[in-house]
Amino acid sequence: MTMEQSGTSSLLQDAVQELASGVVSALRSGDHARAAAPAAADGGAKDLTLAAVRVLGADALLPSTLLRVPPLPDELARFRQAVEAYPPGAGAAPTVAWSHWAMRRTLRRLDPGRADGPDEEPDATWLEGATWPVLTHQLAVLAALALPDEDCAVARAAAQRPVDVARGFVRAVRRRDWRQAAGAGRWLTLLEGVPRTLGLENGLDFVELMGGQDPLVALQVRAARLTRAGAFV
Repeated sequence: MTMEQSGTSSLLQDAVQELASGVVSALRSGDHARAAAPAAADGGAKDLTLAAVRVLGADALLPSTLLRVPPLPDELARFRQAVEAYPPGAGAAPTVAWSHWAMRRTLRRLDPGRADGPDEEPDATWLEGATWPVLTHQLAVLAALALPDEDCAVARAAAQRPVDVARGFVRAVRRRDWRQAAGAGRWLTLLEGVPRTLGLENGLDFVELMGGQDPLVALQVRAARLTRAGAFV
């Protein structure tokens, strides 16, 4: 990686963290306007903003999804631009395809008048027979799909293996992989059959304590808490 590439990567990471921080603030306050990505100038700054939205995926509009409030027009427009600017390439990883699908599904929910194209799900057979560590890792990457009313192949795969996801959560905590633990914990709030001995609530408290300074961890934990509290109803 060249120094220029490294600098660009660092700028993107900073932009993703800033956007995630805005989402967390909105989830905590109920003020969805605070989640909007910062206004970007033309050229590289705009590209960086759209790339950050694409990296965060459907969670960029999570306050509107969970709190049932319409997104701001500019926020929705940026989200749509990110979807259009970064479609999965040929041979894209399954998680990339599913993340893009989740963004398109979010657009259909929040802007149904402009929905276009088929809503066909990507392939999910790669999850069949996945070991529990692999399953947990993949689910954590796709935590934006962990929504109360989401019905898709990934969600159904998670629902079939609550004990394995619980094992993965514990493993992530022990490895101090707070992002994976937070993502797995978000899924566990939706699953039936999670062992009571897991102590999920205390586990989420611990993950938040140890990793909550990372807005990507805080976002997942906050989403899990809102789901458990039924704030989406």
